Parts: sequence; structure tokens; C-alpha cells
Amino acid sequence: MEQDYVNAQIGKRIRDLRNRKGLTQQELADRAELTKGFISQLERGQVSPSVVTLLDLIECLGTTASDFFKEAVEEQIVFTEEGFFEKVDEGGNSIQWIVPTAQKYQMEPLLVVMQPHQSLDEDKPHDGEEFGYVISGKLNVYLGDQVYHVKSGESFYYPAKRKHHIENPGNRPAKFIWVSTPPTF
Repeated sequence: MEQDYVNAQIGKRIRDLRNRKGLTQQELADRAELTKGFISQLERGQVSPSVVTLLDLIECLGTTASDFFKEAVEEQIVFTEEGFFEKVDEGGNSIQWIVPTAQKYQMEPLLVVMQPHQSLDEDKPHDGEEFGYVISGKLNVYLGDQVYHVKSGESFYYPAKRKHHIENPGNRPAKFIWVSTPPTF
């Protein structure tokens, strides 16, 4: 039973690679000096290739044995609240990492709820860029010696080469999406 599963997985990977390369079964068979019937049976998991034959097929398909046998990891596309990580600071400001594994990517989106008259810690100059979209409330964005006023429905974007920080000057909480690249939090 185990052998049938292995044969089916090998056959599926051969078929997927062949299709990605735009080859017919006959073209792959010709390159590997095999028959079309053998390729067909292999792709359906009905036969078990010898190690030499399998390595030859892998080479004909333009890949390596290590890449061929790597487990395909399903990349997560949708993230739900259950997976969010939240930090609440001393001022009651909530920062939620809305893509929990974002540190491995090139940008890190956060959902921030800032309490009235609160400020987030000042960031020192660093490589990268920062973007924000204000969902509700208003913010002051301090960039170097400049102050920019941003209200609900507006966005901000800046290279992070100067010291910067964000504050809520209003009497209500401010909610905004904040994206940094590369992730620095």
C-alpha cells in the first residue's frame, strides 16, 4: 500500500513538471529513451521506475533530485483574526500583526488603534519605507522636523531615512493600517 502511494506521488510530480515544461508524454518519452506507454503508466502511479530511470526523467525535466523531492509547502494567502498577534502598550495603544509570519516577507502590515493624545515610540532612521491608511480618527506623522496631519480616509507614505513617529492628537482613538518594508518590528 505504501509503495502505491509513493508511485502515485512520483507520477503526479512527473506529470506536473512535464506539463509546466509544455511537453507531451511522447516528447518526454523520446528525451528519456522510454515509451509513451511507460510515461503514461508512471504518471498514473501504475509502475515504479528504477532509480536510474527516475533520475534520468528528473534531468530531462530540467530539475534536480533534491528539488524534485522537496515537499511542496502550501503558502498561506488568507489570514484571520484568530491568527493575529496583538501587543498593547502602557498607553493602551493596540498593535496587531495582521499577517503573523510577515517578518519573512518584504513588508509587514499592522492594524493600529491609538488612544487619544498618545504617541508611538520614535523610530530612528532605517532602510525601507512606511505607508499608512487612516481608517478613523486623525494622526500627526512626524518625519524629521516636519509634521504632517493625516485624517480618516487619507494615507501617508515616506522613506524611513529620517527619524519619525506617529501620534494621535485627537480626542478619539485613531485606527490605521501601517505597512513597513522591510519589517523592523
